[in-house]
Amino acid sequence: MYLTADEILGADDLKSEDVPVPEWGGTVRVQGMTGAARDKFEDSMMNDKLDGVARNKALDNYRARLAVLCMVDAEGKRLFRSDAETRRLGQKSAEALNRVVEVASRLSGLTSDDVEELTGN
Repeated sequence: MYLTADEILGADDLKSEDVPVPEWGGTVRVQGMTGAARDKFEDSMMNDKLDGVARNKALDNYRARLAVLCMVDAEGKRLFRSDAETRRLGQKSAEALNRVVEVASRLSGLTSDDVEELTGN
């Protein structure tokens, strides 16, 4: 039996995971990105012609930009919404951010090959 459109659209398919972040004094909930959020994240790294990765866009505050898309509250609402908050988050511990980013990447299906392609490494 094949799925219907209603079954697909009604599926609760966004996985989340609680991640201890001792540097911040607690735990954060990390949720995988939606398809639209991942497309927007990847698009933010493209050059103006959309024919390649703009190195300065790909690497600029990468960890914080990915983390803010995936850190959510108990109801699944994003914790951070503004560019200013994203920049401030980028000033936090790289170790703590990396712990969040590793889980966010896994839950969003973002592989190391994807990251290498996006960042030009």
